Amino acid sequence: MKYEKAQDILPKEILKVIQEYIDGEYLYIPRKVENKKTWGESSGVLKELEHRNKNIYFKYTEGYSVRELSELYFLSESSIRRIIRLYRDRGD
Repeated sequence: MKYEKAQDILPKEILKVIQEYIDGEYLYIPRKVENKKTWGESSGVLKELEHRNKNIYFKYTEGYSVRELSELYFLSESSIRRIIRLYRDRGD
């Protein structure tokens, strides 16, 4: 998240009203509901994890054991099982 200077964005009248409530402190203004993004959506991490998890499931269906996948992807065996269960339940 990048900080913006309020005086560069807000009209002076609005800035004065806000300063009545909070003066010189940080203020977080949340996104509008219609503009919200899921975790990792902006950075691309979500797509990378989806790709990795699909590969884990594919390798599992090809015969890799949970232990082998755990060592290969540096994840716990319970995480590997959770990923496998997720994809199996989704029918991927």
